[in-house]
Amino acid sequence: MLCYHKQCPFRANQLICGKEDKTSKLHNKTMRYRFNEFEFDSESLLLTVNGEALPIRHTEAKVLAVFLQQADIVLSKEDILSQVWQNKVVSEQVIFQNISHLRNLFGNNAIKTFPKRGYQWQLNTNVLSPDTLLASDNQQVKNTLDSSQQASTPMQVTKRNLWQGIVLAFFILILVGVFRSQSNVKQENSPPAIMDPKIKLAYIPIANLNETTFKNVTIKGKKYFDFTPLSHVDIEQFEDTIEIEYPKLSKTHPFILTGKIRSFKQQTYLDFMLKGPSSDWRGHLTGTSKEDVIEQMQQHLRQQVIYDVISHSQSPELRQAKLSIAHQESPNDLTILRKLSIMYLKNGELEKAMVMADKLISVAQSQNNSQHMGKALLYQSNLLRKKKLYDLSSQKLKLAIAQFEKIDDLKHLAHAWYIQSRLDHQQKDYPAIKTSLLKSAKLAYDAKDKLAELDALIYLSELAHHYQNDIDKYFYMQEAENKMNVYQLPIYHFAKIPFQHAIFAKTLSEKEPHLKQVLKFSVLTPEYNIAQSSRRQLMQHYIKENRYIDAQALVDSVTSDNYNNSYLKTLIAQAKQQTNKMISHAQRTFQQTQLAGKRMLSLDVALLLCGQQVNYDYYSQYIHDYATVSWRSKNKTKLLYLNL
Repeated sequence: MLCYHKQCPFRANQLICGKEDKTSKLHNKTMRYRFNEFEFDSESLLLTVNGEALPIRHTEAKVLAVFLQQADIVLSKEDILSQVWQNKVVSEQVIFQNISHLRNLFGNNAIKTFPKRGYQWQLNTNVLSPDTLLASDNQQVKNTLDSSQQASTPMQVTKRNLWQGIVLAFFILILVGVFRSQSNVKQENSPPAIMDPKIKLAYIPIANLNETTFKNVTIKGKKYFDFTPLSHVDIEQFEDTIEIEYPKLSKTHPFILTGKIRSFKQQTYLDFMLKGPSSDWRGHLTGTSKEDVIEQMQQHLRQQVIYDVISHSQSPELRQAKLSIAHQESPNDLTILRKLSIMYLKNGELEKAMVMADKLISVAQSQNNSQHMGKALLYQSNLLRKKKLYDLSSQKLKLAIAQFEKIDDLKHLAHAWYIQSRLDHQQKDYPAIKTSLLKSAKLAYDAKDKLAELDALIYLSELAHHYQNDIDKYFYMQEAENKMNVYQLPIYHFAKIPFQHAIFAKTLSEKEPHLKQVLKFSVLTPEYNIAQSSRRQLMQHYIKENRYIDAQALVDSVTSDNYNNSYLKTLIAQAKQQTNKMISHAQRTFQQTQLAGKRMLSLDVALLLCGQQVNYDYYSQYIHDYATVSWRSKNKTKLLYLNL
């Protein structure tokens, strides 16, 4: 073994010395560790969560092994460098990066920083020694053999006594070896993680778009599901009032399934949505008949990963890992593949997202699935636009539109023309913007997608304001409001109108009455996205004017424990110079933004905590890893001041 003692004269020449490293015994001994829902094998460097392999970088796994093996001591940066990278020349920055990723995976409290000393593992961990595991494995094999022997007749036992005594020990060793190796390696052809039979789902009858009377399609799935029909609700009503209706229904039906089905040129298309407590899961299926796509949907919805994702908030990294495993198990599932590509984008891995989108196109093409090919091309167009490759983005968008036109998919055509307006905006071409958005609104109307129609009209009003076309900006905002009245939408949808007026206003003082009107319209739906945005803008305005009573009233008006409300508490505590409260709320906000995948706000909070010198190396490394060019430009002065 090489010596890594700092003062050893043999270290530079990588020779063995007589001085034993204090951790050498640990490194030579295989251990398994269990903490929370995770299990880690220090020999294979395999990390599992609830029994499923979790992707982790090799160096991160080695750093984790070092922390777990020496959980009782504080490890300096030099200790970690010597044990993980050994004689390789690397910067200290690589330690910060790996620790940052491990904290993202296990939580900020998993590894504690001791200023000027180092780091220490903090989670309660159970250590399973190899000897204990081997004894357990041996006993399991022995019990199996004993039970087999007890089932034999006396004559059979007599005939076998001679060879069993010779072979038994060898047989046990073989089985133990196989058992140990298979427990650490996931089989390549293992079936996807399928939920147990009788999954409890409520469903709103699926709307048949080919029927003028909207004749609904019922679902029968007694083999796999325990379905509860919600016949008193239709899909349009549910989509229009989801912010109000789902909280009511979720008390007894946490998972609610619905969708729309249509036929075109002897093909049947199903767009479905499964709403859960944390988020929803949407998919698009193509088949030869209604029965075919309904059966495909039921097979797809048996996968455990779907319920993991929509049941509770998870960090984007953990969600990506789970989707990656699900894709490995079901490589031809187009919905899983599309979700995985989207997660790569959310995690800032644009190149991997593009590769996964290419794979989605390839698999969809092999299945002759124009809908998913169009979705993948549309997604690539968005990726290329984010990379400012506008010509390539436009080419992909045209190909996507062609795929949707081929199957008369009006809903996705409407979305494609909405995306086209963003490319037109890059070209500063307002007439083209107007044409694209009006086309999007018309297609959404034909597809009976009311909310998409309204979004197109409101966005057109916003861009008309940007290009100083006062006639259009008020006309299309009024058109959107008229549509809301005709469609008899709930009041929280009307909050979009004062929110637009706030966008038109030039100063915060002018915005204030419009933002307060948004909150009035959203009183029954305080977590509605524009209500959250309005509350944050008002908080910043009140703090700037030292109106702390009004600011505190905003905080008191909400009760949900989420990142938006925690951030409001952070801002007012900072304004009142309540440092301890501010740090506590900021740390809570950071944790919640991590789970929600809100990268920009998490960067804002990380910068705030760096300014307070709280866990500086961790939060500064987070900024180093995830800050975008635009975010850095916006916060340039603060970053320079903090030497970031």
